[in-house]
Amino acid sequence: MTKRSTVRPIRTYLAISVLTLATMLSAQDTRNVTEPTIPPACTTLTAHLAATATGVDPADETKLDTARIQKAIDHCSKGHAVALRPQGDKNAFLSGPIELRQGVTLLIDKNTTLYASRDPKLYEISSGSCGVVNYQRSGCRPFITVDHADDSAIMGDGAIDGRGGSKLLGQNLTWWDLAEQARPPGSGRQQVPRLIVANYSDNFILYRITLKNSPNFHVSYNHGDGFTVWGVKIDTPQRLEYQPHGIARNTDGIDPGASKNITIIHSYIRTGDDNIAIKGGPGGVTNMTVIHNHFYWGHGMSIGSETNGGVSKIRVTDLSLDGPDNAIRIKSNASRGGLVQDVVYDDICIRNSPNPIIFSTAYTEAGSMQGNLLPVFRDITLRNVRISGGGKISFDGYDHTHRAAATLDNVLVTDDSHYTYSLDHADITLGPGPVNLDLPTGTDSAIHGTPSKGTPQSCADKFVPFPTQ
Repeated sequence: MTKRSTVRPIRTYLAISVLTLATMLSAQDTRNVTEPTIPPACTTLTAHLAATATGVDPADETKLDTARIQKAIDHCSKGHAVALRPQGDKNAFLSGPIELRQGVTLLIDKNTTLYASRDPKLYEISSGSCGVVNYQRSGCRPFITVDHADDSAIMGDGAIDGRGGSKLLGQNLTWWDLAEQARPPGSGRQQVPRLIVANYSDNFILYRITLKNSPNFHVSYNHGDGFTVWGVKIDTPQRLEYQPHGIARNTDGIDPGASKNITIIHSYIRTGDDNIAIKGGPGGVTNMTVIHNHFYWGHGMSIGSETNGGVSKIRVTDLSLDGPDNAIRIKSNASRGGLVQDVVYDDICIRNSPNPIIFSTAYTEAGSMQGNLLPVFRDITLRNVRISGGGKISFDGYDHTHRAAATLDNVLVTDDSHYTYSLDHADITLGPGPVNLDLPTGTDSAIHGTPSKGTPQSCADKFVPFPTQ
């Protein structure tokens, strides 16, 4: 999105006339969401540093802008923005952790980047707790904290770069190296910062901003009512398993948890883990709309692995998934399972994914699979889904009682690539539109309806290059 909106008060932000689509009329974000507008600036800060290939010049790594950014935010009146702007050849800000305030927008102008410091000490919760691998629950503060800050926002055509792949100050490793060290079972936890964490902040907005190279999750949103992501780009390297050291592990794009009324629209996401992961832990997630988006590498449009708080009233419409490890994905296990229901995927194009559709109740990356929180997936609809490039399609429930149930309506593979299938403790209904998947009988499973051929709608205009400008 390139046009600049007319400046209006911050509280005029809310949501989307396009949600009058017939498939979106029920059970999604209950707000009337319209395109956000950029508020007037209370303060404009100009850059003192110049960006380099690795962020800023090593000689400038101690020249932090933290204090002046935080002071500007603290003194900004509600409904206004703190603007970060370039000045001549100076186009970079360098900061440690900062906190947004109620009603205040952080506005990063075009050709301007806010870089996160590479000094783990700035993020420590306690002495020595960040930039290590240990068994502590959480040792690092986020780069940007949004806590009890209703009506706050991060906007602009600039970027925020977490520098996850850059060497930490005083160490010969990166934040992402720590993630790899923590990967083997029993190794401990990576103590690295997330890029943006919002808690108890209703009507939080991300608008047009580019987020890059987070050490961990890019955006976490929890315990809120009203979260809008519009025209955002998330851009982090692909995690390639065949490399000696896989990069960008656990760099989820957007993770909503324990919240309701969420809209993600007109955004582009490529990252090292889940593009979006709906975290249905305690409190659950409900009334969420994902519409008109493009995903590239990553682990797909995911629900889970936490589903013990419930996930419901989710609508995913007009989504392209181009080369992700997984595409449509619902994952959980017996240590964190619960009810996932009333979920609709409509107008979805998938290509070159090893797992175009995967419903899994035996997700292993979440640690222990043992417990009494058993997952159930029901009332899931896949409509107008087109798949090419081969891969495995799985509908795997937990047991005879805790099943995976889905309706497939106009779900078609569109080429002669090799596809495999898995069906366990599943109930699959075909129709009314055609379905040409070669689903097996499976274990303790039932297929209602008859497969049939159809003519899929073209996906040619769905797969667009990731916008780099």
